[in-house]
Amino acid sequence: MNASGSGAKTEHGRFFEDFRLGETLVHATPRTVTAGDQALYIALTGTRFALHCADTFAQALGLPSAPVDDVLVFHMVFGKTVPDVSLNAVANLGYAGCVFGVPVYAGDTLSATSQVIGLKENSNRKTGVVTVRTTGLNQRGETVLDYIRWVMVNKRDPAAAPAPPETPDLPDSVAAADLRIPAGLTVAAYDTALAGSPHLWDDYAAGERIDHVDGITIEEAEHQMATRLYQNTAKVHFNQQAAAAGRFGRRIVYGGHVISLARALSFNGLGNGFRIAAINGGRHVAPCFAGDTVYAWSEVRDRIEVPGRTDVGALRLRTLAAKERPASGFPAAGDGGAQADPALILDLDYTVLMPRR
Repeated sequence: MNASGSGAKTEHGRFFEDFRLGETLVHATPRTVTAGDQALYIALTGTRFALHCADTFAQALGLPSAPVDDVLVFHMVFGKTVPDVSLNAVANLGYAGCVFGVPVYAGDTLSATSQVIGLKENSNRKTGVVTVRTTGLNQRGETVLDYIRWVMVNKRDPAAAPAPPETPDLPDSVAAADLRIPAGLTVAAYDTALAGSPHLWDDYAAGERIDHVDGITIEEAEHQMATRLYQNTAKVHFNQQAAAAGRFGRRIVYGGHVISLARALSFNGLGNGFRIAAINGGRHVAPCFAGDTVYAWSEVRDRIEVPGRTDVGALRLRTLAAKERPASGFPAAGDGGAQADPALILDLDYTVLMPRR
């Protein structure tokens, strides 16, 4: 919404009372993805999944070239929504029903739209929760990503009358039948030595816990460069002068960057989880700041048969990330102890594809 006076031509972002249930938001700016974007993403996160790093590895599996990292695709689509959805957000609260569609390759152009599917003012009347369903498309109109997220947004005027509350029903998980296998994918020539792990789908069991062991410290410049790569313009990540007057007194690391780091860390133990097929749900439990060291661990929630495939299976994982605390010090996710720990920063439920024996 435009401000008055000298700022009449500048955008200051939507506040809670500016959203209308059912409206469709068309997001700027289309983005042609390049090999440089992928290289920079690797530099900023350290991710090592072979499928996204080597054309030769991808071609051996029947793909034309190395697809762009799934989490990078998520961030690029997400970033387009920020000016229209969460520029005035207090916090991004969670995700559900996220399905990764056709792979994205260097040269593809991404665009995005969102539909407002939920609105609910908070009891303090200063903020409200906005729920949107976002779809990312390539230049051929094919869906590369479809997901739901909900975000707490400031009100411009606490006295403004709220819209009638509408809280949508959210899926608990993405069904196996809805998981998308890239066209032409075959894993007969999958090379576990080049992938960096001998462990395939058959080697994992529901309830198994995997400590990813390594830690990574977040640098101020790196998390800001990563967030700029996604064209995410949220003020809380960049403007220290504005952040100094806020609740934490400093810039907050974009929660998606924490997802990227947790995924990168998960290579140690889940190196053959070559594609993220779905995000079933997730939440950013607590903020993260430059200087924090991130650790991660995963628990296998389920081992899933993929309909029509005997060569590829799916693992439903719950990956948790903590700051300043190695994973070995945390109780199991299911007993509630981990969620109550102030060091926990991320709780992500997602599904990866993995070759079978």
